[in-house]
Amino acid sequence: MEISITVNGRSYTREVAPMRTLVEFLREDLDLTGTHIGCDTTSCGACTVTLDGRAVKSCTVLAVQADGGEVTTIEGLSENGTMHPIQQAFKENHGLQCGFCTPGMVMVAADILKNNPHPTEEEIRHGLEGNFCRCTGYHNIVKSIQHASEALN
Repeated sequence: MEISITVNGRSYTREVAPMRTLVEFLREDLDLTGTHIGCDTTSCGACTVTLDGRAVKSCTVLAVQADGGEVTTIEGLSENGTMHPIQQAFKENHGLQCGFCTPGMVMVAADILKNNPHPTEEEIRHGLEGNFCRCTGYHNIVKSIQHASEALN
């Protein structure tokens, strides 16, 4: 099937197999490898991107379902080589350890802050429930999102 999709502000038209997932399309067809494949079952959230302004786990969205849509990946958050305030907050607050979950965490953080610019710690933790980190214990991830909230507002 042919799909047309905008990814990080750039339009693409590509032939894809009907069962190709969005994460496979992003990584293999567009070479946007910042979106990670962790579990293929929506359990870990490492593949989180935004589709039409909403956070989705791209391992369970088919590329054909995104036809006509607008996707933002972790690569699309920065501008002209400058990190997005959320990325900067993760760096400054050590919101990562091994880094595998970080792209998904940053993308879900962007979704949390878009929908609630001043979330409480409890609201942040609730918003992160679908994303797993096996290294950090979440404390610095929450701290990073709180810091990003302050920086963005």
